[in-house]
Amino acid sequence: MAKAANRINIQLECTSCRTSGVPGVSRYVTTKNRRTMTGRLELQKYCRYERKHTLHKEIK
Repeated sequence: MAKAANRINIQLECTSCRTSGVPGVSRYVTTKNRRTMTGRLELQKYCRYERKHTLHKEIK
């Protein structure tokens, strides 16, 4: 059975909400494999504040 310690919970935050004057910041919670994905995760996700798909980056 696989160890659960390899998967960690991360938060993805919208990059364009930070730079624009829109109130609120879109955030998603997901998991990633620590051993295979050593860098920061970047995904195109839907931002409900800007009502479009934008780049979401992993935050600490």
